[in-house]
Amino acid sequence: MSESSAEAVAEAASAAVAVASATGAAGGWRRATGIAGAAIGVIAAGAAAGVALERMTVGRGMRAKARLALDAAGPYGSLRGTPEKAYADDGTELYYEIDDVEPQGGPAGRRRRLFGRKAPLPVTVVFSHGYCLTQDSWHFQRAALRGVVRTVHWDQRSHGRSARGAAQLRDGVALTIDQLGRDLKAVIDAAAPEGPIVLVGHSMGGMTVMALAAQYPEFIRERVVATAFVGTSSGRLGEVNFGLPVAGVNAVRRVLPGVLKALGQQAALVEKGRRATADLFAGIIKRYSFASRDVDPAVARFAERMIEGTPIDVVAEFYPAFTDHDKTEALPLFKDMPVLVLAGIGDLVTPSEHSEAIADLLPDAELVLVPDAGHLVMLEHPEVVTDRLADLLTRAGAVPAGATVGGYGSTSSTAQPG
Repeated sequence: MSESSAEAVAEAASAAVAVASATGAAGGWRRATGIAGAAIGVIAAGAAAGVALERMTVGRGMRAKARLALDAAGPYGSLRGTPEKAYADDGTELYYEIDDVEPQGGPAGRRRRLFGRKAPLPVTVVFSHGYCLTQDSWHFQRAALRGVVRTVHWDQRSHGRSARGAAQLRDGVALTIDQLGRDLKAVIDAAAPEGPIVLVGHSMGGMTVMALAAQYPEFIRERVVATAFVGTSSGRLGEVNFGLPVAGVNAVRRVLPGVLKALGQQAALVEKGRRATADLFAGIIKRYSFASRDVDPAVARFAERMIEGTPIDVVAEFYPAFTDHDKTEALPLFKDMPVLVLAGIGDLVTPSEHSEAIADLLPDAELVLVPDAGHLVMLEHPEVVTDRLADLLTRAGAVPAGATVGGYGSTSSTAQPG
């Protein structure tokens, strides 16, 4: 390891030591310090080399200025729709936005008056985002589909503009993927109480869709006309190695839940540490979000902001739910509809093998494995994801075959559609 690489890892370990020392003040702080330092050190090592190279060419102050410039100039995440609120079964306020095809009273309203009958209800496409992200992670797809089909974008509990989970905050109830499935049902009941539905979920959002199906099978049979699973898994997430050596990942698995819980109890101190080691964690985020070398820096910074914006106590609260997640038995409910299963081949978080396993259980599904793509494939290669989503919507009858999907741009000079 180079001197610069060692310095990068040391910074992460120092932040962990500071947090662990605070959380272990009542005794056993040496053990807590060792655990936190080991866990973060193992994870940091994979990104340290890239950070070290950047450090040799760009100063800390210059990097901070670059981040500010990207924050000011980047248009990503700027799209907004009609804001609404739904309420989960535990009272949690869930924020969502609607992009309608036509404003109320437009041509569709005139047709109803002229012909004296109600027009068919439009298809509503509901997008569910992943862990530590927000509804804005669908920026490119949202931009492309505006005016073509009615869409709903929502923030999962404790993420984005939605409120902290009431049951977790008030009663200390453990967060489950099943709860997220019920949250999605509450959003659909509020935003699209009637009419056909297309479900689109990325990562944790795909798991949320599976949890919805497991708890509301009749809803899936009666109202869902198509589904897209993007970079997600139906189970066995405890076996993912995150691109780490076996010894390293086993060490992380043993200590990470306890470390996250301890860090979540000292959120203010940890957030300060995250800011102090922003350069290192930006490298980690990039490594686990993208596989391309030439991702637009503004897109990489956009992803970084979303993930940084998730409080550490929320990170800790959600993490254990993934180990328990297993919705394989719910997948057959999607057999009798068009299904898209899409993943990046370079995804280290939910490896493409998990998407292949989903497709094996849905033999009529379209399986798309995107080369040179990581976990945030919809940001890294938006042209591919939007192209396949548009085709799915056409097959489901959600949009006319001749409809033109809007421009969606590219975040890579080498990305190719199809």
